Amino acid sequence: MPASAPQPTDRRFLGRLPLPESRFVADALRTETVGGVLLLIAAVVALIWANTPLKDSYAAVQDFHLGPAALGLDLSVEHWAADGLLAIFFFVAGIELKRELVAGELREPKAAALPVIAAICGMAVPALVYTVVNAVGGGNLGGWAVPTATDIAFALAVLAVIGTSLPSALRAFLLTLAVVDDLLAILIIAIFFTDSLNFAALGGAFAGLAVFWLLLRKGVRGWYVYVPLALVIWGLMYNSGVHATIAGVAMGLMLRCTTREGEEHSPGEQIEHLVRPLSAGLAVPLFALFSAGVTISGKSIGDVFTEPVTLGVVLGLVVGKAVGIFGGTWLTARFTKAELNPDLAWPDVFAVATLSGIGFTVSLLIGELAFEDDPALTSQVKAAVLAGSLIAAVLASVLLKLRVRTYQALCAEEERDEDQDGIPDIYEEHTPEYHLRMAEILERKAAEHRERAQLAGASRDEADRPA
Repeated sequence: MPASAPQPTDRRFLGRLPLPESRFVADALRTETVGGVLLLIAAVVALIWANTPLKDSYAAVQDFHLGPAALGLDLSVEHWAADGLLAIFFFVAGIELKRELVAGELREPKAAALPVIAAICGMAVPALVYTVVNAVGGGNLGGWAVPTATDIAFALAVLAVIGTSLPSALRAFLLTLAVVDDLLAILIIAIFFTDSLNFAALGGAFAGLAVFWLLLRKGVRGWYVYVPLALVIWGLMYNSGVHATIAGVAMGLMLRCTTREGEEHSPGEQIEHLVRPLSAGLAVPLFALFSAGVTISGKSIGDVFTEPVTLGVVLGLVVGKAVGIFGGTWLTARFTKAELNPDLAWPDVFAVATLSGIGFTVSLLIGELAFEDDPALTSQVKAAVLAGSLIAAVLASVLLKLRVRTYQALCAEEERDEDQDGIPDIYEEHTPEYHLRMAEILERKAAEHRERAQLAGASRDEADRPA
């Protein structure tokens, strides 16, 4: 067996990932972490901008309109950020989903069942919590979908800030949850937030998507072909009445995410590698900049925890997410007899479930869609999303810090490369070649130490010799 042969996949729940999958997850999350830090900065800037004497300029920039009115695209800056820039975010989400389905954790139904059920429960329970709070308190039931989303970039930024590096299995679980979460959020937006349809524009969008798919299948290359076509599809989708971000998802799902002979990376992975920095580093932070600027006062903070709509959002994110994901995971593992990785424990799953209560980007978007006719309520919901995400981040930070030494030890073991061949030893310890290389390295070290011992002995004898 060659030295670089991967260790068989550990099929236990939160077991070790295959080496290629581990590296992909690490690369993807590294970019998301940087984007998450920029997202945090953008959110803070928005809050400061909207709560200083410059707040009038913030509102003026938000409401500034630009774009061709003849094409139905005379939009405010805030709408360009939500409908245009987030299409890039959802394009990347579409590629992630496609890759997970054909080459990642979701390609095998048995392995996919647990994270998929966990993600579904992690969206259903927050929606239920919101609905119960508003049904009892006489609130508006229209915001049930607001606390259902998880913001992976924001969650990773929290990990970066508190200095905690999760083992690869937990990182992959968090990423898979976020991918399924994005898919369900896309379906919610498409189904529940489409009021009226322009069938001519929708037909044009579908025709454009068909051309996009055909060009991909014919192997046509060149950004100058696809970017203009993507803009046309996006414009038609926007005018159709379906949220324009759906166009991004659809195009992402069409990319091929499997490798062929002679390919190191699939076209989907290559394009994702190029576009992800644009999404995480520009599109999402700009959306946060023009969406997170809510006015903060003693009354507004009090309303967040007393009004049924905002309280439902906070409890949905903080309680609903944690209970839904952890409960769905535990019950699925219990009834499928899935064996938990012995290096980890159920409190680790609960900590990740709590971290998933950070619902920022998509929660803000759904909040705007759910209450677009009530600007005052929209602002209150945004404040609730920020408050709920902050509380979830603090609670997750405490839970993760309690296990930080365990995570550090597991991460060090996953990265250990004593034979210095660029492949972590944990993936090679089952091969004879690895042990032969280590024997050779240790023999060289032993010979070096014997030589040093002889020199040290000779120096000591010379020092003890009478003058």
